[in-house]
Amino acid sequence: MISFNLNGKTTRVEVDPTTPLLWVLRDHLHLTGTKYGCGMSQCGNCTVHLDGKAIRSCVTPVSAVSGKQITTIEGLAATVLGKTVQSAWQEVDVPQCGYCQSGQIMAATALLTEHPDPTEAQIIAAMDGNLCRCGTYNRIRAAIRMASEQLGEAK
Repeated sequence: MISFNLNGKTTRVEVDPTTPLLWVLRDHLHLTGTKYGCGMSQCGNCTVHLDGKAIRSCVTPVSAVSGKQITTIEGLAATVLGKTVQSAWQEVDVPQCGYCQSGQIMAATALLTEHPDPTEAQIIAAMDGNLCRCGTYNRIRAAIRMASEQLGEAK
């Protein structure tokens, strides 16, 4: 039995400890907002937060999250930061197909947690490795800057 905090709630799963967190979230806990992309930590579609840091859930064994805090895209809207980033995403009209967007948003919120007023270089570095087949990178960066400004104004 592996126990961890998932989106603010204690969660216990009885699975092979080597099972990737992505499949535990999707197949066992029915949280399908976290997407499968490449399975090799290369695309960022499966990004979630582990104790506030962005990680790739496709290569993280569920045993590695025992006793820790996991936040998925489903739990992100419960936070001011999550709501602000998601609102900026909509206002800038970031998504096209939308498949990669949960991973993009999870990476962006981890960035804004660490750097509330990021430089362009910090945005680019934090988002590097999160692939968007539709090529919405300029809108993604614009939404991150907008969310940062809105969060700064709210202080």
